Amino acid sequence: MTDDINNSIPDTEKPAENTSQASPYNSYDARRYAQPAAGAYAYSSVPAEPPKKKRRHPVLKSIAFVLCLAIVGVGSVQGYKIYQDHKDKNGFSEYNGSDNTSLSSKRSSADADDDDDGDDEDDAPLPSLIELAAREDAKPVPDIVEDIMPSVVGVSSTFEYTVNSYDFFGWGMGGSSTDVLHGKGTGIIFSEDGYIVTNAHCIYDDSKSTQAGEALEVSVRFSDQSEHDAKIIAYDTDTDIAVLKVNETGLKPAVFGDSNDLRVGELVIAVGNPLGFELFGSVTCGIVSALNRNISVNSKNMNLIQTDAAINEGNSGGPLLNSCGQVIGINSAKMSSSYGSATVEGLGFAIPIDNAKKIVDDLINYNYVKGRPQLGISTVNVTESDSRRYNVPMGAYVSVINEGSCAEKAGMQVRDIITDIEGDTVSSTTQLTSVLNKHKAGDKVKVTVYRNGEYKKLDVTLQEDQSRKNGKSTDRFMPSN
Repeated sequence: MTDDINNSIPDTEKPAENTSQASPYNSYDARRYAQPAAGAYAYSSVPAEPPKKKRRHPVLKSIAFVLCLAIVGVGSVQGYKIYQDHKDKNGFSEYNGSDNTSLSSKRSSADADDDDDGDDEDDAPLPSLIELAAREDAKPVPDIVEDIMPSVVGVSSTFEYTVNSYDFFGWGMGGSSTDVLHGKGTGIIFSEDGYIVTNAHCIYDDSKSTQAGEALEVSVRFSDQSEHDAKIIAYDTDTDIAVLKVNETGLKPAVFGDSNDLRVGELVIAVGNPLGFELFGSVTCGIVSALNRNISVNSKNMNLIQTDAAINEGNSGGPLLNSCGQVIGINSAKMSSSYGSATVEGLGFAIPIDNAKKIVDDLINYNYVKGRPQLGISTVNVTESDSRRYNVPMGAYVSVINEGSCAEKAGMQVRDIITDIEGDTVSSTTQLTSVLNKHKAGDKVKVTVYRNGEYKKLDVTLQEDQSRKNGKSTDRFMPSN
């Protein structure tokens, strides 16, 4: 039985026989190796005692680590110095004010020097946004500002308007009083003998809330802070242009350019007095965002330059300059920061100077815009809701016809609704103005009107609107009832 059990134990698990021969187990004492009892199926052993670890030297390692840090630090400083020397040698140092050479000439010189090594693209500095947007014949912006400042003025206007009294329920109480309104804007010196161009809305108020009309007093402030009384020569509310005159000579007029040469993306500079004279002569830069924008401003369609140069209240009437320092626009409007349900920024508009020049010349020479057609009527909108309610077409409802006007001579009647002129649809008073301005005085046009359930065509010979001597036409087109 005993032999069978011993034979059943694998040779690898049998204890070594007690012999005198050397065995790896002989060096261990009885506690390290226990003989199994008779009849046991297995044995247990205690693992050999691991050798002792070598003693570490933390002080030496710390010293070595500090030495490594010192070597890395010294190497970094030397590497930075080498990089900086290389950077300076290749023309990447910043431009400083002690050198009067322009950035473009510095870049050209760097390119010329680098032609020798054939690595221009890697060595030449990248141009700035202003350089990319400027014309080839551009001037430095500080030089442009210095040249234009004596030609920019502040415009201050005083208005008087009527305030009606109402009771708690909104009914008129029969009483009224007058109040005074002050406005600030900007102007451009047009000639050395004192003619100044600005926006019509700077000296004529036709806002719904006040309807103050023409300013009672107007004065201008020059760049030297001197104040001068100004006379209103004439203004045109359709194009938002007005001409003032001061009793001074020897003034410095601005240099006027060609707005037809403008390109989208081109650099422009706006100068004006945002929020009043406290910020007199503020300068902002941007690009031309779009050309020939047809925008409705105070119910008048205007063809304008769009720019992202900051234009705020008080900038009105100031110059918009190209990168050569030439006036190519008259700042006129800024979209509200809340436009419908959207929030907008960077939407400024200016009157193209090519459109303004003829208006300015006519206002100076004739006190009105020659050739401007008129019908001699007053109208209000027939809105979409009015159209559904009264079962009539949308258009311009004729409320008044002036005696002797071309509309009267053509047989137009009060309560007519103008719906078309020479094939151009008229669905609002704004469109009526826009369509009329496509024609000139003396033109014969067919005007379609809706009268008593029928459409009638009238032959009208447009008259020149000489009543615009001070900007107001006998045609009165009101946007709503």
